[in-house]
Amino acid sequence: MNTGLSSAAAAPSIHVRDASLVYDRTFLFDRLALDISGSAWTVLLGPSGVGKTTLLRLVAGLETGASGQVESDDGAALDRRISYMAQQDLLLPWLSVRENATLGARLRGSVSNERIAAADELLARAGLTAAADLLPAACSGGMRQRAALVRTLMENRPIILMDEPFSALDAITRLQLQDIAADLLADRTVLLVTHDPLEALRLGYRIHVMSGRPARLGDAIAPVGPAPRQVTDPRLVKLQTELLAQLAEAARETAA
Repeated sequence: MNTGLSSAAAAPSIHVRDASLVYDRTFLFDRLALDISGSAWTVLLGPSGVGKTTLLRLVAGLETGASGQVESDDGAALDRRISYMAQQDLLLPWLSVRENATLGARLRGSVSNERIAAADELLARAGLTAAADLLPAACSGGMRQRAALVRTLMENRPIILMDEPFSALDAITRLQLQDIAADLLADRTVLLVTHDPLEALRLGYRIHVMSGRPARLGDAIAPVGPAPRQVTDPRLVKLQTELLAQLAEAARETAA
């Protein structure tokens, strides 16, 4: 059974142009531009408060006070092609893992045997078959985040926006979730906000550091090789050192 997109070509590139937003009488960003590659992971890092989540929300169409253009390269509207995965799993405590995974279909009144079978296939790929009938309270934090990832995938949208979805997890569970996400989202257009430079380097096709006020984007960092990249790769270790230096400078610029 094919539970993914019909083809990787269905996942568009997204172009943000002239994005501006004033917050507390100060430009959070002004005429900002960002290119998000289709069927690939673009990652945003930067100090707290610089505007990463706001830019993510702008792409999602949730920042009504912002100006600028957010367009896909195929010209089609974005609003029905986006799934949003937040830092919190937001699982409903009275529903099982399987029921949470199919929540969108339940809310639309379109649950079917086919949808349940599709959910079970994704739950299996995420290592959650044994937990499918459990309530969230009986699951670990890592299991709950995997369930949230499956729920996001069950919407079958080509564009996935992720706001620090693994930040509350321990280091080993986070690495495991990164591996699973890289596998399950390989054909999607992903924009990820994270504070973790190693996570960015393991998953990102293009990585940007946001800094300053108004915020600007640094030149893209493009790690070599397919994701998820190994933490022991010397090239990754070198890039992590460079990225940490950029983040330190970004923190100084944003605080100035």
